[in-house]
Amino acid sequence: MAQADASTKRIRSRDIGIAPGQYRTGSLNAITDVAGVLVGHVTIIEGETIRTGATAILPHGGNLFQDKVPAAIAVLNGYGKFVGSTQIEELGEIETPIVLTNTLATGRAIEAINRWTLSQPDNDRVVSINPVVGETNDSRLNNIRSGRPTIDEIGQALGKAQGGPVIEGSIGAGAGTVAFGLKGGIGTSSRSIQIGGKDYMVGILVQSNYGGHLRIDGQAYVTVASQDRDGSIVIVVATDAPLSSRNLKRLAVRTFGGLARTGAALSNGSGDYAVAFSTAMGVRRTKEQRQRVTAIPDLPNELISPLFEAAIEATEESIINSLCAAETTEGFNAATMSANKIEAISLDALKRLARL
Repeated sequence: MAQADASTKRIRSRDIGIAPGQYRTGSLNAITDVAGVLVGHVTIIEGETIRTGATAILPHGGNLFQDKVPAAIAVLNGYGKFVGSTQIEELGEIETPIVLTNTLATGRAIEAINRWTLSQPDNDRVVSINPVVGETNDSRLNNIRSGRPTIDEIGQALGKAQGGPVIEGSIGAGAGTVAFGLKGGIGTSSRSIQIGGKDYMVGILVQSNYGGHLRIDGQAYVTVASQDRDGSIVIVVATDAPLSSRNLKRLAVRTFGGLARTGAALSNGSGDYAVAFSTAMGVRRTKEQRQRVTAIPDLPNELISPLFEAAIEATEESIINSLCAAETTEGFNAATMSANKIEAISLDALKRLARL
C-alpha cells in the first residue's frame, strides 16, 4: 500500500500536548485499562483496491455466552446497521464479542461470531446466539464489494484479541475509514475516576468514519474537506464500575458529548452508535446467577456523574487519537470506481494548535 506519510512517525495526541479534559488516564490510555478487556485486529491490504479489516472487542477472556455482561446501546442518528441491538435493548446484556467492520461485511461478521461462540467449551448445546456487530462504510478507500474481510479473516481478529496496548489508526476496522475528509481509523482512550473512595475506569474505543468541521480540544482545524459531513462512528464503552443496563445506557449516551466536541455534523447520512458494558464481577450474568434471585451491586444515580464526564473526555480523545495515528492512504473509491487518496491529519498543524 502506498503511504505518502510513511516517513513521518504517527503519534498519539498527548505526545504533542493535546490532552482533553481534567481526569487522569489509565496507564495505557486505552480501553484495555479496564481489566479483562481484550482487543484484536485483522487488517486486509491487498493490491490497489482492498483497504479494510475487522476489530474485535471482548469484555472478558472467558466464555461470554455463559458469563454475560450487562450492556446497553444508544443511537444518536440511526443511519446504519448495528447487529444485535434489539436484544441488547430488550435484555440489557451482551453474550458475544463485539466486532467492528465494514458495512457489507456485517453478515460475515455474524457468522464469524457464531462460529467462535459455538466453539467455546460448554457451548455444545447452544442453539441461539445474539452476535454484536457495528459497521461503518469504508468504500471511499476500499472496494467494499470484494467480500473482504472474509468470515475466516474476521475470525482471526477474534483469535488475536489480547490485553495491553491497542494499535490505533489505519488498522483493523479502521483500515479504510475517513473522518472529516482526513484518514480516520481506530482510536482509544481511558479515564480513571474515584467515586465513594473506590477507583473506577472508563475505556473507549472508536471506529471514526464521519464528517463535520473538525475541532481539536476546542480549536478549529481547517481542512480542504471541511464540508465533508456524512459517514458514521461506532463508540465502544467499557467500565469496571458496577452499573445496571439502565445506567450503562445513560453512560453510552454521554459519549455523544465527546463526539460533538470534535465538530461532528451529525448529518442525515451519519450513523452514530455507542454500546456500553460493565466488566464488574458483581453484575456479571453468570449461568448460576441467572437461575436464582440475587443481590446485585449498583452504583447509584447520585454518584454516577463523574463517569459521564469521563466518557465524554475519553471519547473526544479517542477520536483525536484515531486521526493522529492514521496514515495517508491510497486506495479505491468504490462509488466512482477510481483511485483515491486520503491525507492523514498534519502533525505539524496539530503541534501548532497545541502551542496556542
